[in-house]
Amino acid sequence: MELGSLWDTLEVDLLEAFRHYRARLDTLDVGKKPDDTLLTEADVAVEKLIVQRIREVDRNAVVVAEEDKRTTIRGDVLASPELIWVIDPIDGTAEFVRHDRVEFCSVVCLLRDRKPVAAFVFAPELGKGRQPITVTTDVATPAISVNRVPAGPRTDHRKSASVTRSSGVTPRPFEEPMLQAGYRLKTRTTSQTLDMVRTAVDLTEVTDGQLFPFDVFHRRRQKVWDGLAGLCMGAAAGLLAVDAKGHNRTPVDIETLSQPEPTFDATTMGTPEEVRWFLGIT
Repeated sequence: MELGSLWDTLEVDLLEAFRHYRARLDTLDVGKKPDDTLLTEADVAVEKLIVQRIREVDRNAVVVAEEDKRTTIRGDVLASPELIWVIDPIDGTAEFVRHDRVEFCSVVCLLRDRKPVAAFVFAPELGKGRQPITVTTDVATPAISVNRVPAGPRTDHRKSASVTRSSGVTPRPFEEPMLQAGYRLKTRTTSQTLDMVRTAVDLTEVTDGQLFPFDVFHRRRQKVWDGLAGLCMGAAAGLLAVDAKGHNRTPVDIETLSQPEPTFDATTMGTPEEVRWFLGIT
């Protein structure tokens, strides 16, 4: 399956969709899901658009999507198809509904035998001057491209970590040892996918310079659509990604993936040395 044309089509269609909905944020239908996260009419429309484009290249696609309203075990996933598409129509909806924020994106990840093998991340306003940024990867190459330009390997390490938590949550025990070790911690929640992309590749040249790269990414209770594209980027960058017990995060076990709301116990990603160090303080 040739994915380049699919990514190109999604890039054009999603840019148009985001411009439409961002222009009418003040009248957008915004509600809340049972977990207290936001749901807008844009999330639903963008998901429908992405699924439609995927089915044009994979007619019988098995899709796991955030807003698909599944409430029972996913029988199509439980049948263990070779290919599974995982979609987050808008990762960072709380950012999306604010005119002054840009850390949101659409996410598609393709799994083969429950391992992420290709990913597409489209952030419509993340670039300089609020221009769009598209990040894609194919682990078979392996390569990560930013706006169609191959990204070189990261060479700098700034002792920074994405360890976000909900507003009002007290600092976790590992935060103090990280601060003492000289880490700069990002604790404000935005887009998990974009934080994972920033762990795999340096985006400072194509953004306003404030979005520094991370050396460690960590989340508890991570939804799979928030994590799989980032795991794909991490694999292409040669990073280590583990679960709460320190085991490889992928392949995704079928029991997790077939749940109505598939959720990882935890995800920690970074260089092998830093991941092992982090596990030692948690």
